[in-house]
Amino acid sequence: MKTQKQHERTFSFEFFPPKNDEGAKKLKDTWTELAKLEPRFFSVTYGAGGSTQARTLETVLDIHKNSGVDAAPHLSCIDSTAEQMRGILQLYKDNGLRHIVALRGDLPSGMRDPGEFRYANELVEFIRKETGDHFTLEVAAYPEFHPQAPNALKDLQNFKRKVDAGADSAITQYFYTAEAYFRFVEDCEKLDINIPIVPGIMPITNYKQLARFSDACGAEIPRWIRKRLEAYGEDTASIKAFGEEVVTDMCAQLLKAGAPGLHFYTMNQAGPIQAIWKNLGLKPEPK
Repeated sequence: MKTQKQHERTFSFEFFPPKNDEGAKKLKDTWTELAKLEPRFFSVTYGAGGSTQARTLETVLDIHKNSGVDAAPHLSCIDSTAEQMRGILQLYKDNGLRHIVALRGDLPSGMRDPGEFRYANELVEFIRKETGDHFTLEVAAYPEFHPQAPNALKDLQNFKRKVDAGADSAITQYFYTAEAYFRFVEDCEKLDINIPIVPGIMPITNYKQLARFSDACGAEIPRWIRKRLEAYGEDTASIKAFGEEVVTDMCAQLLKAGAPGLHFYTMNQAGPIQAIWKNLGLKPEPK
């Protein structure tokens, strides 16, 4: 963990674009509350289930102009052309954005041709070639390894390619075993990777939803956690209380060991984040 201890500690929060006006209002309430914690940035996903880039941009610009916090759109390159990417980058520049989460993205169902960009390192390289150092570039990392990677070594090599292409820092997929993160960082250090690798944190509030997400993205829910959550059944209060305890303890381990901050997957909710934040004794505390 030597490389991670040298970096400034930063905190950030991730949102997804709302699907309607009601969702937009809820999200604004959420980022208004979380802005009080003075995070380094808010990120906005590219949109799940075929949501358009326009919805992401609309949300990012609202946050950028009104929250007082740096906003970072996710940018997925799969099934895109260089001309499309060039246009999006110019749009971001024109609107004063300076931070991007650069991702490969998922290939649309039934489509075999990924387009002009096959991997995230190609997108990072393209952004650097087109815009120089204008953007701070975040990339994804997978402590438990990408579900499509043939093996752990290949996945680490893929991550190094993104770093070598010009990534400034990385955000991990969420996990619930701190040891997975520690071992991943140690493996990265052996490859001379020393950029900040910020743990991605997913609060536990809805077990069925979490299990579905985790099965899809390859994030492991340890058996002891699964069994406890299953035993609570529909007792949402107990699920939330147990989840808060588990995630708080893991975050405390990570920070004590030298992790360079935390990146919270908020699911557009402020409450679970505020509870963990307060438990950790982080400043500034929510009013």
